[in-house]
Amino acid sequence: MSLAPTVLDSELVAALLAQATAREQAMVEALLELACLESPSTDPTAQQPVFDLLAEAMAQRGLRTARLAGSRSGGVLVGAPYVPTPPPGPAPFQLLIGHADTVWPHSTTTRRPPKRDGDVISGPGTYDMKAGLVQALTALDILAALDQRPSVGPVLLVNSDEEIGSRESTPAIRALATEADRAMVLEPSLGPRGALKTARKGLGRYTVTVHGRAAHAGLDPTAGASAILELSSVIQQLFALNDAERGVTVNVGMVSGGIQPNVIAPESSAVVDVRVLTAQDAEAIDAAIRALQPSTPGTSLSIDGGMGRPPLERTERNRELYGRAAALADSMGLELAEATAGGGSDGNTTSLLTPTLDGLGAVGDGAHAESEHVLVRPWIERTALLAGLLLLPPVRAETAAGVLDPFALLAGL
Repeated sequence: MSLAPTVLDSELVAALLAQATAREQAMVEALLELACLESPSTDPTAQQPVFDLLAEAMAQRGLRTARLAGSRSGGVLVGAPYVPTPPPGPAPFQLLIGHADTVWPHSTTTRRPPKRDGDVISGPGTYDMKAGLVQALTALDILAALDQRPSVGPVLLVNSDEEIGSRESTPAIRALATEADRAMVLEPSLGPRGALKTARKGLGRYTVTVHGRAAHAGLDPTAGASAILELSSVIQQLFALNDAERGVTVNVGMVSGGIQPNVIAPESSAVVDVRVLTAQDAEAIDAAIRALQPSTPGTSLSIDGGMGRPPLERTERNRELYGRAAALADSMGLELAEATAGGGSDGNTTSLLTPTLDGLGAVGDGAHAESEHVLVRPWIERTALLAGLLLLPPVRAETAAGVLDPFALLAGL
């Protein structure tokens, strides 16, 4: 079994593409099976059949697996190569990240069963992002068939709460990404060209609550202090923070408050979504929201929440990793584009800690929409590309000499 070459020769590149093409039917069947296992983020129990299937598939490919239980989510599944006993020393690893949860409620597949029609696979959860999970497993199959062993061992992490912010799984992601040579996120690509997501906006969520004073709207209106009146002013200030040129969006998406039409409202609140392209803007918007002051006499403000996911920025090391991917794609005769995504992913977290490529999953469209679908041929090509990326030598100089066993990094979480 040979170690990974620094540059993939043309013969190996052709073999990767041929192996991926030969596995098309198996990949389609695996995706349809996964997609039929409905796994909405809000139902932790629903994640377990998906994890059972994935854990068995990982074990069949020679990976040891572990599950980290969640208290509000379905937890995390990790698969990693076996470490020889006694180990010859720490070995570097690369992190592949995907998620098993979807935005679709139970019984969606009854109305829209996953299916293939020509070059299109449609159905809930296919594009976002169970196709990416199939890619990861198939890439390992391709390397095994070609007797190619990555010099940087692939470690798979699948979480079950990505669609709701990865709150429980982020500690595990951070623990592995801190020591990983690189992270490759199998979220779907972007747009008809299947662009990699080399930048993503950071996301924040705030709740601004106005506290006023109740009074009878007809008998003694001046005794009250309207929380709704003050909230209307606050909303105007929040929307004024938008800056299209800088990619800053601040949206008040939900408002509530009041008791009855004939009562001066004693309390009201607004839920605010914030998206920014840079850490600097994240700090500035956070400071501006927390600096809001009431202008209506007798009212006060309380502000909860904050920036949850940092921006994924085009750092120097991310650019280097993308350059390697683009060069590999070119050698395969594939066009590789890059783009900025408005939504976040676990790549936003890993990018702070290790070189990261995001959007390596399926080419298609319709994430979170009725039109969700995967284009089969580009999906197969991306699987060959992923297999080639797994063969890249270490990217981070500090990991070239080796790192800790991935499972040891998760101990105590």
